[in-house]
Amino acid sequence: MDRFVIKGGTRLEGRIRVNGSKNAALPLLAAALLTDQPVTLRGVPNLADIASMLRLLGELGCPKTGESIGSPQTLTVQSRDESACHARYDIVRTMRAGICVLGPLLARRGSARVSMPGGCAIGDRP
Repeated sequence: MDRFVIKGGTRLEGRIRVNGSKNAALPLLAAALLTDQPVTLRGVPNLADIASMLRLLGELGCPKTGESIGSPQTLTVQSRDESACHARYDIVRTMRAGICVLGPLLARRGSARVSMPGGCAIGDRP
């Protein structure tokens, strides 16, 4: 595991702001399917993959509530319809993270149908 080793006699203190990331926000948004309570995320970047995930969640009965605030965004989603179990191909094909809804759908609703994920073809990946 990588780490920073700081040597010296000066104490470090202060605050830093850690920006939100797409790769953290997408699985957290998918996890909102696991509860019927509102889920609010702050610092969510305003990106196409986030918009696609919000569209997918809306189709699965977990719509965004209220307005997106700012950039980075504050988003709230809430699962309301427990019957939808099919993640449509036309949405899932637009991002790799679409597969993240598979586990929550299966765990919460007992059934799931999710197409193979899409996204951009960057090249070979491990």
